[in-house]
Amino acid sequence: MKRLENKVAIVTGGAKGIGKATVKKFLEEGAMVVCWDIDSKAGSDLLSDFEGRSLYFQEVNTVNRDSVDAAVSEVMEKYHHIDVLINNAGITRDATLKKMTAEQWKSVIDVNLTGVFNCTQAISEHMVAQGSGKIISAASIVGLYGNFGQTNYVATKSGVIGMTKVWARELGRKGICVNAVAPGFIATEMVGTIPEKVIQNLEEKTPLGRMGTPEDIANAYLFLSSDEANFINGTVLSVDGGLVM
Repeated sequence: MKRLENKVAIVTGGAKGIGKATVKKFLEEGAMVVCWDIDSKAGSDLLSDFEGRSLYFQEVNTVNRDSVDAAVSEVMEKYHHIDVLINNAGITRDATLKKMTAEQWKSVIDVNLTGVFNCTQAISEHMVAQGSGKIISAASIVGLYGNFGQTNYVATKSGVIGMTKVWARELGRKGICVNAVAPGFIATEMVGTIPEKVIQNLEEKTPLGRMGTPEDIANAYLFLSSDEANFINGTVLSVDGGLVM
């Protein structure tokens, strides 16, 4: 039996990068996947790529609570249950503390922190009602250890880790497992602006000698979403090739 057979899974930021790899992996494992993304063109391309599969796309701005609530209502009407939430959507707007603008700060806080709160609060009430669910949020190793020039991003990922531990305590007794995945440096568009020399240096420092792939993170999401992880709650799984130990 496939690991997510008959499960309904929502993946935010699911149209590209790690999100797309997660959508693909979850479909392969038997899930009915709902992709939330603000990029409707990428969503349309995703539907074409997986035509004929159990995939549903909704254009959702996770920062906007009305958008989230409307999307949740539509999913419940269509499927009647939500079993997995992957809070994967995120952005970066890097700058040093001295140079960071108020807009750079706010935009990252809005998407990476408030968006995760909005989705989790809206969906968790349905999981509580059904007595089960898995909520997995994208943190980052920089949320654990910090990183130069990422005050806003680190603040959000540290916040996600903190929220994960709170929600694990609050929702665990309701049958819901809440965990986070902390990726290292992953070969996606988000790291495309990093100079090649810096990337090479990171690869040399990583014991496995390479950057991660979107599939590496999708596999971690899959494990924590499966019944194999039914006694894992409130944990942060680092997927970084041993970069930080």
